Amino acid sequence: MVLVLLTAFAARLVWIQGIRGEAVAQEALEKRLTSVSTLAVRGQITDANGDTLARSVERYTLAVDQTTIATWSKKGTEPLLAGPAGAASLLAPLLDMNEAELGALLTGDRTYKVVKKDLLPEQMRAIRELRIGGVQFERVAERVYPNGTVSGNLLGWVNSEGDGATGLEAMLDERLTGSPGKLVFEQGRKGQAIPGGYEESTDAVPGDSVQLTLLSDLQWKAEDAINAQVAATGADSGTVVVIDIRTGEVLALADSGSVDPNNPTSAARGSSAISDIFDPGSTAKVITMAAGIETGLVTPTTPFTVPYQYTTPNGQTFKDSHEHAGMQLTTTGILAQSSNTGTVMIGEQLPQQVRYDYLAKFGFGSKTGIELPNESRGRLRDSADWDGRTKYAVLFGQGLSVTALQATEVFATIANDGMRVQPHIIKGWTSADGTFTPTITPPATQVVSKETADTVLTMLESAVDDGTGSAASIPGYRIAGKTGTAQVFEPAGIAASFIGVAPADEPRIAVSVVLHNPRTSEWGGTVAAPVFSEVTRYALQELAVAPSGLPAALYATTW
Repeated sequence: MVLVLLTAFAARLVWIQGIRGEAVAQEALEKRLTSVSTLAVRGQITDANGDTLARSVERYTLAVDQTTIATWSKKGTEPLLAGPAGAASLLAPLLDMNEAELGALLTGDRTYKVVKKDLLPEQMRAIRELRIGGVQFERVAERVYPNGTVSGNLLGWVNSEGDGATGLEAMLDERLTGSPGKLVFEQGRKGQAIPGGYEESTDAVPGDSVQLTLLSDLQWKAEDAINAQVAATGADSGTVVVIDIRTGEVLALADSGSVDPNNPTSAARGSSAISDIFDPGSTAKVITMAAGIETGLVTPTTPFTVPYQYTTPNGQTFKDSHEHAGMQLTTTGILAQSSNTGTVMIGEQLPQQVRYDYLAKFGFGSKTGIELPNESRGRLRDSADWDGRTKYAVLFGQGLSVTALQATEVFATIANDGMRVQPHIIKGWTSADGTFTPTITPPATQVVSKETADTVLTMLESAVDDGTGSAASIPGYRIAGKTGTAQVFEPAGIAASFIGVAPADEPRIAVSVVLHNPRTSEWGGTVAAPVFSEVTRYALQELAVAPSGLPAALYATTW
């Protein structure tokens, strides 16, 4: 019987170690192997100068094996430190936690229990030096936004899983995230790595970093100025947009009440400058003037006798904002005085489809294509759907709706010799190996001729020097711009605005200021123009733009 047993054992041994040796060893190895994912560093978001707007920092999650802590003790201590109570007495000061409450968290029969998140690296190292059995760490990345609320509505934030939740963080999430790595190793019975055992790793690939066109200091100034004016006027909200007219780069896109992405709220959303729509009002008269001059219907000095009230051939009556006797105004004077009746008298000479075509060519009714989520295309109905009043109302910015960015783009186009450049907020990307790839934008589109654009820009200077936008002036610089006040029907209210270009002699930037439902005054020249002056003055200094040279040779506004 002994010989039979020995023979059986020997045969089994030969079978396992000889014939199936490699297969059995491989099966045993696979049972001991475990894999963990290693974190990929999320790419940074920086401004145009490379200053950090969002970055990921190293943090740790502390977890424990309660069954191991139950049998742990620290030798050489008097009294003896052991178990959950002893561990809690050592950990509580480092974690800034109540010792009794921490002891309760360490007690139990769970092999994995999260104790505290977001530990700093120095906290982790101090705890590790205590050599408390059952304590383990998980490396995580925390997203921080050094500038707080500045650009907060644009940046958005990441959720607890490290995924982009809103704003640019969400829209660019796939490219910012990168690819996680992988570590495969042999583990012992209690989950510890076996020294000298099998180990294989695949490095994580960091995400790409994105550089925006924003200037942080200018963005701060724009947000500060619009927040102050919203408070001063009792407005519901407000926006400021600053565009480099030559490149289409958005230098500032400010919303009042911007959120701090370090402490986001569920009520926060993206930029209202690209999502909220309103009737542009008198700022859209620029398009009517450009169309009239481009088609040869009028010149800057064509004379008109402009009444307070004007009735069109189909019986529609329009009025100016203030009652007046008949005024002897030129085309330039009509724009400078922001006359609705005068604008209708000019625009009614344009065929209905031509009116629509110019509105569309300047970008109304279409998304700008800026790299931000939730952009609205505004509202511009086909000319065939215009009723008897709308076909005239669109001439002075009623009966259609736009975003603040779309409205600003019109003035940027006029300032850029009639060339419409797509606005963009991403300057380029830097890959993990340090290679920078600039953003490629679509070719510019010629909307009106350079001659027409130059003429309209000079006419807009009269709106500041001798018209409704005098509060937008900046000492030393020539300013071209237009006030706007319009009724908004969805939701009901008033949009007061000023949009302008600086400097008018060598255009560099287009700036818009829009206030929704200001209580102190409804006029854009009163509530929006001063903010334009403040922000634009700061922007010109920030960009080191030289003051204007010769004074403007303006067209006559009266005859």
